[in-house]
Amino acid sequence: MKTNRNIKYYFLCLSILIAICVFIADLFIMPIYVRHGEGSYMVNVKDKPIDYAVDILASEGHKGIVSDTLFSSSFKPGTVIDQYPSPNMRVKEGRTVRLTIAHAERMVLVPDLIGRSERSAEIDVRQTGLEIDTVYKEYNSDVPFGNVTWQYPKGGDFLNKGMGIHLTISLGVPPNFFQAPNVFGLSKKKAINELEKAGFSLGKVYYRQNEDLIPYTVLDQSVKPGTVLEKPTVIDLTISVLDMQDIFNNIIDQ
Repeated sequence: MKTNRNIKYYFLCLSILIAICVFIADLFIMPIYVRHGEGSYMVNVKDKPIDYAVDILASEGHKGIVSDTLFSSSFKPGTVIDQYPSPNMRVKEGRTVRLTIAHAERMVLVPDLIGRSERSAEIDVRQTGLEIDTVYKEYNSDVPFGNVTWQYPKGGDFLNKGMGIHLTISLGVPPNFFQAPNVFGLSKKKAINELEKAGFSLGKVYYRQNEDLIPYTVLDQSVKPGTVLEKPTVIDLTISVLDMQDIFNNIIDQ
C-alpha cells in the first residue's frame, strides 16, 4: 500500500517538474531560439522618389528592388506607389522590399481616319488602344455618307493610351441638292440608270472613236462627277466606238 503511494507521489512530482520545464522553455528558451523580439517595423517609403526610397531602406538595413511598374498619369513618374512588406509590418534586418513605381502613360500613334467608314475607324482606334470620344455629323458633298471627314487629334500625332479622339462623319449630299454621279466606263444603258437614280436625265449623246475602251461605253460626261447642284439638269454623254463609220451607217439606216 505504501509502495503505491510512493509511486503516485513520484509521478505527481514528475508531472509538476515537466510542467515547470515546459513553462520555462516557453517563456525563456523558445524566444531565444526563434530570435523573438529581434527586427524592426517596416518603414513607409510610399510616395517617395525611387532613389530616395532605396536610400531610406538601405539606412534601415534593407534592400529595395523595383518589382513592378504601373503606367499612370495619377502619379509622378518614378514615385513609389506600393511596397511589400507593407509599412509597419514587423520584419527582420536585411529584408528585401519589393517596390512598385509609377511610369508615364504610354504614347500611341493616332491613325489617319479621314475617308474611312465610321465602323472601320472605330475598330482601328480601339485596336490602337484609344477611344472614340465625340462623334459629330455634318453634310459633306465631297465625302460619301458614313465616312470620316475630320478628326482630332490628326493622324500621325501621339496621344496617351486610353485617351479619346473626336470625329466628324459625313451625312452625304445636303437635302434638296443633287450630286452628279460618275458614269465613266459604264455602258450607255447603265449610265442612264445611274443618272436617273441621282435625279438627272440624259441630254445629247456624242460618239468618239477610241480603241482603249470597250466600245459603246462612256468616255466623258458634260457635268463633272461629284458636282453638287441645287436643281437637276440634263447631262450629255460621250460614247466610245471603234469606227465612226459604224455610227454613220446606223444614222443612214435610220
